[in-house]
Amino acid sequence: MAGDSSFDIVSKIDQQEVDNALNQAAREISQRFDFKNTGASIKRQGDAGVAVTANADERALAVVDVFREKLIKRGQSLKILDVGEPRSSGKEVKIDIDLREGISQEQAKKVSKLIRDEGPKGVKVQVQGEELRVSSKKRDDLQAVIALVKEQDYDFAVQFTNYR
Repeated sequence: MAGDSSFDIVSKIDQQEVDNALNQAAREISQRFDFKNTGASIKRQGDAGVAVTANADERALAVVDVFREKLIKRGQSLKILDVGEPRSSGKEVKIDIDLREGISQEQAKKVSKLIRDEGPKGVKVQVQGEELRVSSKKRDDLQAVIALVKEQDYDFAVQFTNYR
């Protein structure tokens, strides 16, 4: 008899896709007429951040919208973004965007409680750092758990990996 089948529930960022979206947004901002002479720019800030700069709140928020649009086209969830409030810095307006990755303990507890309460019987859930391992003897039960978790509207991006 075969052992348990399992998969992991994770919240990871595809850094390459985020970089591609960032580069596309920067290119579009440099070419669009409505961004001319506004000092609008978007650039990477460390590993987990993006900095937006413009000369007015509306322009800075429009840059963020262009970035969101590019992320969607590249198949990335907007739930990875934690957009800060526009703040004035001299003649410029800046917005910091944090890229959220990983599932917090509180979020992991919510997901595991959902699976225990509403999921098929015989499914085991283990919290392992910033991810959850779900295992069961039946693969059909795992498929049901994936469908159940996808139905929920969590405030973090969810991916399913290591399906075995």
